[in-house]
Amino acid sequence: MKRVTGFENALKALQRSDPLTSLEGQPSLLKGIQSTFGEALTPSQVVERIVRDVRARGDRSVVEYTKLISDIDLPGLEVSRDTICAAYAALDDELIAALRLSASRIREFHEACAVRVGTVFYGDELGRKTVPLRRVGLYVPGGRATYPSSVLMCAIPARVAGVDEVIVATPPGPGGEVSAATLVACDIAGVDRVFAMGGAQAVAALAYGTESVPAVDKICGPGNVFVTLAKKMVFGTVAIDGLAGPSEVLIVADDTASATYCAADILAQAEHDPEAAVVLVTTSPDFAVEVEKEVALQLDSLPRKTTVAEAVDRGIIAVVETLHEAALLNNEFAPEHLELAVAEPRVLLNDITNAGCICLGGESPVVMGDYIDGPSHVLPTGGSARFSSVLGVEDFVKISSIAHLSSATMSDLGRAAVVIARAEGLEAHARAVEKRLKKTA
Repeated sequence: MKRVTGFENALKALQRSDPLTSLEGQPSLLKGIQSTFGEALTPSQVVERIVRDVRARGDRSVVEYTKLISDIDLPGLEVSRDTICAAYAALDDELIAALRLSASRIREFHEACAVRVGTVFYGDELGRKTVPLRRVGLYVPGGRATYPSSVLMCAIPARVAGVDEVIVATPPGPGGEVSAATLVACDIAGVDRVFAMGGAQAVAALAYGTESVPAVDKICGPGNVFVTLAKKMVFGTVAIDGLAGPSEVLIVADDTASATYCAADILAQAEHDPEAAVVLVTTSPDFAVEVEKEVALQLDSLPRKTTVAEAVDRGIIAVVETLHEAALLNNEFAPEHLELAVAEPRVLLNDITNAGCICLGGESPVVMGDYIDGPSHVLPTGGSARFSSVLGVEDFVKISSIAHLSSATMSDLGRAAVVIARAEGLEAHARAVEKRLKKTA
């Protein structure tokens, strides 16, 4: 990890580049595209081609791209209910119990935070109507890895919101099957339908619909660069939750923190992706050295050492004068995950404005939030925590405004509307109000 000292130096070290642009330019990614498609295409060009083809040719295109990209033959896209029910037999009881416990905590948290669905009037004439979305598509990463936790973190808030139909798309494994753990999580979370499809082709199928896949109103959930580019491309046809980039953690620590814990949390985040951002900001130069040593010690025994080491090598340890400076750095960086490993985390919390999730104290690591805490682990990345929020029930509802004006209100307010309309050069607007004013005169 690179060590820097002083607020200004740390600020420069934490400056961000556009995450999608940097991901699109990765040599290994471009080489893989050349090998697969036989052309020197950019990721954006690949996604544009896939989205266009799936929109035009539906299921057939999804199956063909799955074969081309992953060398997987799909007999069909939808996973049967019988297959989902049979998945329980492939899991041990302890994992099933853990998934159910996680689901119950996620549900309890989101029910406590739920927005009020229904019609509310504020006074006699104005109000808002909040209704759930009709159908949502949840993208759950898969293929070589398994992420049942992402099913729970996306599907349960949608269910609490009252969404009519929840659909999951997840990449199939080498044999064309969806992992048993993912299927069990879908069942526990109350997912209606599961489709074995991934990548840009899955996003396009959810956005435009195919013979097998119904078009959805919103697509949520994290994915790789192709998934993210596809979500960006279909936005407007459907809503999306955001554009996910590599995972990231920023830890603020004073000399009361545990170097062992901080190092473990850095390595846990680095395990996600070689592009993951791992940052430690501390007020103690001695603690910075201690964490560096502990990271090296723990890294040596990890099974995914090579992948983790890439992210760690790009990581930053910043030494600053005060915790207030540390908070300012955090607010500039706006991390996906923030850990406050300080003596009085609730006091420092007052200085924090930008973070996807905030973990207070040494016993609240990000990993617990990944699986069991309760709030969703689908969080803004790439600095978008400056303006975006954690996924929640509010992402699965929409709001209409309501106006039911009386004649008296029209008489009181109408003239002002006429004046503004004419100032904007919209004569028909002005006359539409004036006709009503004549009636009430």
